[in-house]
Amino acid sequence: MTERDEQKLYDAYYFAHGCGEPYQRSEVWLNLFNAFAERIVRDIQPGSVLDAGCAMGFLVEALRNKGIDAWGVDISEFAIGKVAPDIKEYCWTGSITEPFPRSYDLIVSIEVFEHLPKEESERAVGNLCRYSDDILFSSTPNDYKEVSHFNVQPPEYWAELFAQEGFYRDVDFDGSFITPWTVRFRKVNEPLHRIIRNYERKYWLLWKENTDLRNLTLEMREDLSDHEVNPQESEKTSGGIFQDLIRRLRG
Repeated sequence: MTERDEQKLYDAYYFAHGCGEPYQRSEVWLNLFNAFAERIVRDIQPGSVLDAGCAMGFLVEALRNKGIDAWGVDISEFAIGKVAPDIKEYCWTGSITEPFPRSYDLIVSIEVFEHLPKEESERAVGNLCRYSDDILFSSTPNDYKEVSHFNVQPPEYWAELFAQEGFYRDVDFDGSFITPWTVRFRKVNEPLHRIIRNYERKYWLLWKENTDLRNLTLEMREDLSDHEVNPQESEKTSGGIFQDLIRRLRG
């Protein structure tokens, strides 16, 4: 895809119709990115941040308002042209596949990589990994309808690409304040057996939670089924089944 094609794709029409809510300097978007910035500052505490695919610079602006040395890059000349005047010097037009001017404590990329053709997205992963040891990454695994989504992939696709660069999921970091599929990839120098140990620890917890919830659902269904089969008994135990379910949930 040529630079000219990209400028046509990410023009005024795209930002008006391609992001659900019209993407503009509005209370909706400013509040959203301010919330993102608050969590990034609180949970990661980076000194410097690059927003790779910053669009109109809302996250850059929010982070800078909180004292973070934040910068942004985006392929869309239209979007960069809409950056607030007081932070224009911190955002530039460019591709995330191209070298950056410096390294950063954290690179953030929110719903950007699905817009790149497959080969470019793979190059972009390597590029980000050269300029930070800490990457907060979100790319939709299921939105195929948007015309500019050239490379919608499941989470394991991106995890494999980052692993090839020596970056692995921080299993203790919850990035769902951005999207349910947001992952924090960090450069890891630990031996493989310790990485596997962390993955297994997290997998076991999730498996246990899922199994217990499924079993509870089955138990509740059986109790409700008994309630329907024995209407005379249900009259004698009005509300008893639900009280028992409440006790079980609490206990």
